[in-house]
Amino acid sequence: MRGVENIPWLYDSGMAVMDALGMGRWRMRLVGPSRGRVLEIGCGTGRSLPLYPKGTELWGIDPDEAALRRARHRAPSAPLFVGRAEHLPFATASFDTVTTSLSFCSVTDVAAALAEVRRVLRDEGGLRMLEHVRSAGMAGRVQDFIQPAWTRFTGGCHLNRDTEAAVAAAGFRIDPQSRHARGVMRCFTAYKA
Repeated sequence: MRGVENIPWLYDSGMAVMDALGMGRWRMRLVGPSRGRVLEIGCGTGRSLPLYPKGTELWGIDPDEAALRRARHRAPSAPLFVGRAEHLPFATASFDTVTTSLSFCSVTDVAAALAEVRRVLRDEGGLRMLEHVRSAGMAGRVQDFIQPAWTRFTGGCHLNRDTEAAVAAAGFRIDPQSRHARGVMRCFTAYKA
């Protein structure tokens, strides 16, 4: 079953509303510190692509070819590839920065994807993530309860994923100075530990 994430015009319309309500500021926080050769994993329709600082060499990958067609209009000179985070078609130590924006909730094998990020990221490079996470307490239990229906409705999003714990388990160190948290939203930079 196709979900909201799999219908680019519908996803883009919803994200336009979210950007106007504050998500746009989160996106700027994500891309602002990016430097050098940058890979955005799960670039989708490309909402973040035009926001990267001048001087970055931007690349993108997403499993949805229809979404990438929309992304090409937002970043016509960026090389964009159809592919999955678990199998990145790039050489080892290719990127100075790897970013993800609301995409790791939909990755099938998070551990494999983070291993691939480690592989393609240069030793001194940074992983920049903007993701939603599982809440604590009762809100988290509600997320757990609605998770199966939510995943079907959205086409893959796992509302209750603990992305920060997965990043740490994959051998990254989250820089506490970069970490910004509000509600279920997290934005941070992580480095190879």
